[in-house]
Amino acid sequence: MTDRQPFCEPDLARQVAGATRPVRSILDSALCGNEVSLDEGETLFAATGADIAAICAVADHMRAEANGDRVSFVVNRNINFTNICYMGCRFCGFAKRAEAPDAEWLPIPEIVARAQEAWSRGGTELCIQGGLHPRMDGTYYGEIVQAIKSELPQMHIHAFSPFEIWYGAAKTKQDYRSFLTDLKSCGLGSMPGTAAEILDVEVRRKLTKNKLSAEAWVEIIRTAHSVGIRTSATIMYGHVDGPRHWAAHIDLLRSIQKDTGGFTELVPLSFVHTDSPLYRQNPDQVRAGPTAAEVDKMHAVSRIMLRGWIDNIQVSWTKLGAERARDMLSAGVNDLGGTLMNESISRSAGSTHGQEITAGELCRIIRSASRVPVRRNTLYEIQEVFDDHDPVDLEPLVARNSHDPLAFLEMFPERRATR
Repeated sequence: MTDRQPFCEPDLARQVAGATRPVRSILDSALCGNEVSLDEGETLFAATGADIAAICAVADHMRAEANGDRVSFVVNRNINFTNICYMGCRFCGFAKRAEAPDAEWLPIPEIVARAQEAWSRGGTELCIQGGLHPRMDGTYYGEIVQAIKSELPQMHIHAFSPFEIWYGAAKTKQDYRSFLTDLKSCGLGSMPGTAAEILDVEVRRKLTKNKLSAEAWVEIIRTAHSVGIRTSATIMYGHVDGPRHWAAHIDLLRSIQKDTGGFTELVPLSFVHTDSPLYRQNPDQVRAGPTAAEVDKMHAVSRIMLRGWIDNIQVSWTKLGAERARDMLSAGVNDLGGTLMNESISRSAGSTHGQEITAGELCRIIRSASRVPVRRNTLYEIQEVFDDHDPVDLEPLVARNSHDPLAFLEMFPERRATR
């Protein structure tokens, strides 16, 4: 631990000084460059009152150090190629039985057609995930990637959660390394680090009956990184979990990153309870998602704990809504995710925040927070800076509800930085 004093702006210093002694001590140490331990992270996650404002202020300071005033996004499309899944994850409202009237399994030509439509709209990334269909061959994952890359060789394919890798490897009777190496040779560019939920055995038993164990998730992620497939990192919170679980989860992600350097970003995913079987069947035992304060702390404490290791903290506008996502830009967040064009998983759980935000709308959100919008690729390489111009914008693919989730932007005049 260093003994030097933290240097920070007067406003930040005042906010930190107003925190309780335990929180102030942790924040002062973090501002001096010291790593926040698991126990200290638990203390921050359990904070209340004025302590939360101090935590968010420190996270915003660290965001500015790492990312400046730029806030990024990617033009992408989600393709959930099947919702047929028998795994029985209790939090999931997305999975359907094969005989259900709304069951869906997209043929490969339809997946390719959606990919081509995304490319024509400026998309550079496809995020592809699906249920674990009992009749699907493990080779189907590679066939999807090959079919898209044969038509769109420049499209980045960000696909298949660790649960899907576990399933595909089992179906093909391969170890994880062989299966992932095959997918990379087919053209897989990166992987979403979903299916992490909370990397705690007791919590996972309640959520998924531990069908994909925390150990298996970590092994698959480490193997992906070792074969050159980078991944995002996620945490799903606000159900049967609490501060100790959150701090341990972030600490584990940090330890993986120290070894592999393979995570591109952290994406906190707040539990959407509305149509989740976990909540509907156990309303007295399962929380109805995180509180507003917990959302603030999740993004802010993650920024502080991951400082220097994972410097991109993304907010999920599909989970929180555009207005709340904008608020997180002052709590350590530097990325608004993607345009998506289609979104099925959060909607299936009861989210009402829409399926698509256009590039122009993302720029408006970012500018309303007095930040500079930038378009990135999947690996966070900057493609375009919108400091003195707007993106070419298109009408959303999916018709909007009568309640426009972006109406709040009318409160803010357009702000555009000059070179």
